[in-house]
Amino acid sequence: MTAPRSAPRSPGPPWHVTDDLALRYAEGTAPETDAWSLEKHVESCGACAARVSAAVRAGAAGPVLAAVRADLLTSLGHRPAAVPAATAGSPLGRWARLWWAVGPALRGSWVVAVLLVVGGAFGLAHGGGFRGAGGLLLAVSPVLPLAGVAVSYGRHADPLHEITAATPSGGLRLLLTRTAAVLAVCVPLLTAGAALLPRAAGAPGAAAWLLPGLALTLAALALGSFVGCRTAAATLGGGWLLAVTGPLLEGPEGAGSGAGAAALAPYFSGSAAQGGWAAAALACAALLALRRRSFDHLEPR
Repeated sequence: MTAPRSAPRSPGPPWHVTDDLALRYAEGTAPETDAWSLEKHVESCGACAARVSAAVRAGAAGPVLAAVRADLLTSLGHRPAAVPAATAGSPLGRWARLWWAVGPALRGSWVVAVLLVVGGAFGLAHGGGFRGAGGLLLAVSPVLPLAGVAVSYGRHADPLHEITAATPSGGLRLLLTRTAAVLAVCVPLLTAGAALLPRAAGAPGAAAWLLPGLALTLAALALGSFVGCRTAAATLGGGWLLAVTGPLLEGPEGAGSGAGAAALAPYFSGSAAQGGWAAAALACAALLALRRRSFDHLEPR
């Protein structure tokens, strides 16, 4: 296989697909060796993949590909709302496409579940006089991002997962995009909610869950490279909830006395605990970087 004639030959700087080569590829007039090199290159270069994709959509094959895509989505039971042509290039159109790209978690019941958790904590604290509501929210907060990741990526969550995973923008890049969207919802909502709840004496602060939540999320992504995101999230989330159940039930009146919230301090408070979570997050991030290629393949069933 040789590089296209329009690209510098090795040794030399990395080459990229030119507009002319993308156009010839879309028209089917590019030499076979150039086409092979282009197809191999776009597997790892998102910018060139977007350039080639735009050229193909603008060519004679564009309407056919659009029809095939619409038929495929219809056969899968997905009927996206149409974006008017006048707004397709507007900020509204771009936000609509971004909202679809961030994944099922932010378009489904997961966001409702997060709101119900925060709302339930407020109801228990301010309506029912339950002094342990802050501790319950703090204990649950680190696993809520795991649930969002579990329902936003994988063949069980996305009907087009097989197709998406095979694109240059799929794999770990898509998973991290959706994870960032999940955290963008969790972090401000849960931290603000915890800050507004009554705080028991000796209980961790409202933001104490952030490093544990980040470490568990990265651990779920790293473990997901071996067993799949859903299994990894369920395993880590279940283990965390089992670990914090005991401290929450401590005290003569259970968590309602506020003793349970204070008993969570060893998990969250102090430089040793937070430093440990930071080290765990860095270690999981390093493992995820080493395992990044595993997300180029489909998840195990």
